[in-house]
Amino acid sequence: MTEAVLDDELEIRTGAIRLHTPEDFEGMRKAGHVAASCLDMLTEHVKPGVSTEAIDDLAREFMLDHGGVPATVGYKGYRHSSCISLNHVICHGIPGPKALRNGDILNIDVTVIIDGWHGDTSRMFYAGEPKVKARRLVDATYDSMMAGINSVKPGSTLRDIGRAIQDLAEGQGFSVVRDFCGHGLGRLFHDAPNVVHYAEYKDRWGGVHQAPDTELKAGMFFTVEPMINEGKPDVKLLKDGWTAVSRDKSLSAQFEHSIGVTENGVEIFTKSPKGLDRPPY
Repeated sequence: MTEAVLDDELEIRTGAIRLHTPEDFEGMRKAGHVAASCLDMLTEHVKPGVSTEAIDDLAREFMLDHGGVPATVGYKGYRHSSCISLNHVICHGIPGPKALRNGDILNIDVTVIIDGWHGDTSRMFYAGEPKVKARRLVDATYDSMMAGINSVKPGSTLRDIGRAIQDLAEGQGFSVVRDFCGHGLGRLFHDAPNVVHYAEYKDRWGGVHQAPDTELKAGMFFTVEPMINEGKPDVKLLKDGWTAVSRDKSLSAQFEHSIGVTENGVEIFTKSPKGLDRPPY
């Protein structure tokens, strides 16, 4: 689940970035494996005519059957085991009875707790055959995420991650959503640091906003989860208090991995065991 950049946490956060042990890495591997395997399982179920609440039910059953607990159930009052965001929904889409239609694109975001560790990941899916522009957006979003992840190593910075994402996405004519960010995780669902997906931008009043230049160190755990819009980056929050949509109703896409900074680079905890990290599956 994506964190709002300015959202207040209900969990206990010290504000310090935690550095984790080799044993902690093993805990994250197990949680990440179950989360990624859950999305693998869902691939055959995402098709026209299937409701998003049916997909959510399958995700919940899978997590429980594999010794996990859906982290989102009860989180700040949220009732579902996943967030499912269709077409112009940027993030935090609420599962419901409406059936998928041919050509829909959707992000499925799951977080599972295994032995106290959080595995948090999301992927884009196609219901039937999407339009060319939708495929192009999804491809660019995955490539942006991986560009950000591939920049991770001790001595690089959070700003380097944002720059890699922003350069790739904007270079293909898309925009990076600024209102939400990645986050630290581990024993906590959301922890320091916040991981914004841009290096720098100017707001409508001419103010310049930069990503923090926090140095990355071995043992950090966090998510990289860029949200990329086909149109402008502006966000509108719906009355349900969760669903964030593109203000201009343009298509939006997102991918997310949970990662750890190693002594030599980066480890992705939520890689697909079946190699289904991006569509078409």
